[in-house]
Amino acid sequence: MISHQAVEQAAYDIMTKAAIDIPEDYLGGIKEMVTTEKAQLSCFVLQSMVENWEAASEDRRPMCADTGLPRYYVKVGNDARIEGGFVALERALRSATARATHDVPLRPNRVHPLWRTDHNNNVGINAPEIDWSFEPDADWIDITTVHKGGLFGTDYRMLFPGDGIDGIKRFYLDTLIAFGKRGLACQPAIVGVGLGGSKDTSMVLGKQAACLRIVGDRNPDEKIAALELELTDIGNNIGMGPMGFVGSSMVVDCHIEVGYTHTGGMPMSVHTFCLSSRRATARLHADGTVAFRTDPKWFTPYMRRESIEWSTSKDSLSKSV
Repeated sequence: MISHQAVEQAAYDIMTKAAIDIPEDYLGGIKEMVTTEKAQLSCFVLQSMVENWEAASEDRRPMCADTGLPRYYVKVGNDARIEGGFVALERALRSATARATHDVPLRPNRVHPLWRTDHNNNVGINAPEIDWSFEPDADWIDITTVHKGGLFGTDYRMLFPGDGIDGIKRFYLDTLIAFGKRGLACQPAIVGVGLGGSKDTSMVLGKQAACLRIVGDRNPDEKIAALELELTDIGNNIGMGPMGFVGSSMVVDCHIEVGYTHTGGMPMSVHTFCLSSRRATARLHADGTVAFRTDPKWFTPYMRRESIEWSTSKDSLSKSV
């Protein structure tokens, strides 16, 4: 059984890691951009970003003054047992958020939308958000925290089947150009695209694509994977670099996630993660051990299943579709 104390401590630890330590996959992507960016000002910004992250890691301070809106993604193994159940788990996550806000420290960004009430701990009504998923044949719990800015960097449009791939590219370009011109995102960033589902599902998929997949990860559908690479290339060839300056370093990577949708529509969302790419994951095992990593491994084959029944056998899976 996994204790609620272990959950709280692991959540507290990843809050600290996400705020201070930039994931290696993203850092590698930025360092590669430093070698290819030809615009002097954009290259200076990229180099300054790397120096800032190095200083944050050495001083053990948050890498950005705006530490975003901390939230959780929790993947629960079907055989996992939690002391006190899911209510205790949620309480532990909220407590860890409050403690980390004080100790790291995180900026207390959460306020009531109308009365602007601030508890000074990033906890309140529906805050922090907790998204859930499940995994068969597992007795562990994965807890991922993401610290994403909560003001800009997101857009949505209802496309239609006739818009096709060209319509997807057009909206993608419109969004990135608008973000760059108006300062609505912190480039360069991982860009997530959500395609399909209902409107809210499209938004959820796009944010998860941006925040829960690492640089270089490709969608298992070969055609979607090819589109991810094409959109990455397009984003870096519109004449904008970091922070909207002239350059060619706007998109570190592009990830696409899809959901079955209404036959008459093709909803699409575009999300940019923060330039800090703040995420960290802890896996809590039934024997009490905890392992930390920066790859959330959120999109498992089970999550992307198309069938009613689930089987690890490809033959069984294809027959049940």
